[in-house]
Amino acid sequence: MKLRAALYCLLGGLPLTIPALGAGHFIWWWLSGILFAASFVPAALFGPRRISGQFGVIVPVFLIVTALCTWSEALIFVPGYGQRATGDLSGSALMYLIAAVVLALLASLLKLSKPGEPALPHRSFVSAVFLILLSGFAYLIYYLIFGSITYQFFTKGYYPEATQAVARLGLWFWGIQLARGVLMTLAVVPIIYTLRMKRWHAAIAVGSIIWICGGAGPLLLPNAFMGTTQRLIHTVEIFTQNFPLGVTAVLLLRSKSLPHEALPPAASAFTA
Repeated sequence: MKLRAALYCLLGGLPLTIPALGAGHFIWWWLSGILFAASFVPAALFGPRRISGQFGVIVPVFLIVTALCTWSEALIFVPGYGQRATGDLSGSALMYLIAAVVLALLASLLKLSKPGEPALPHRSFVSAVFLILLSGFAYLIYYLIFGSITYQFFTKGYYPEATQAVARLGLWFWGIQLARGVLMTLAVVPIIYTLRMKRWHAAIAVGSIIWICGGAGPLLLPNAFMGTTQRLIHTVEIFTQNFPLGVTAVLLLRSKSLPHEALPPAASAFTA
């Protein structure tokens, strides 16, 4: 199983080397892809057993957390990024779609699915909507606390115009961050409801996915806008924001474990 999981990561990282054909840095793109694939190993082992299910839990994370949310943040804070923003978003979305297909196929071909914990009962629809919004507000708090600390002590020199950019947006800036928190939570709802893992194990797995796909994976790559030190600082900063978001989302949306015999028959519907 360890060998098959390693193959899943190595082969699953290859689709993310597509940009290297024009931009170079093949090894860095592959390492980034391997890191992305590694974050989804828990989903391959204890998530949906069918290819369609695997694709269904991976693609929202790639398109929302990795492509859209990181793109929106760069659009606000990175000077000059707006000139290439549209092309970057469409190009990355296509690449991540391909990567999601490959990872879903690999999980099936390598027969990675394992028995896990029984499925947990889900919150009602109304409760889930409220808790997803609450998770978004939690992200807003994490962003305010850890983003402010990082900016004041580590990145202020890199973004001299950041204060003015936030001031220009006014309350819209905080609305954007709340929307990012809600969207990232929505992106991992399929994983939260299909992981056949204990509640806290699932929380750590989902927190890692949001951190890696929303920060550590993309920031591993050399780019024209950030140096190595700057990327490292942001990797740690995003961990303090995204990892707690994933943990919070799971703890809010997944009920505490019930005895196996008390679970309703429909509780395992999402794991097919």
